Amino acid sequence: MVYLITYDLNKVGQDYNELYNAIKKTGTWWHYLDSTWLVQTALSSNQIFESIKHAIDNNDSVLIVKITTDHSGWLPQEAWNWINKASY
Repeated sequence: MVYLITYDLNKVGQDYNELYNAIKKTGTWWHYLDSTWLVQTALSSNQIFESIKHAIDNNDSVLIVKITTDHSGWLPQEAWNWINKASY
């Protein structure tokens, strides 16, 4: 499965490194857009959230969505290569 993880960290001076490291541990990842990651993993969206929530504050926002082969956008070819190779 491939999940999109997107977030809005609302605390001024938030340290993103802890969140980045937590996301990276959930599976094979791709990160090109600010505040947006794609993760290929066997985990469910709830399991992903449970594994990263220690790295966010109560006033932050996080959305984790399973993606499908129906996708479109304007990205560099390297990004499309990763996305098209990912297992859905």
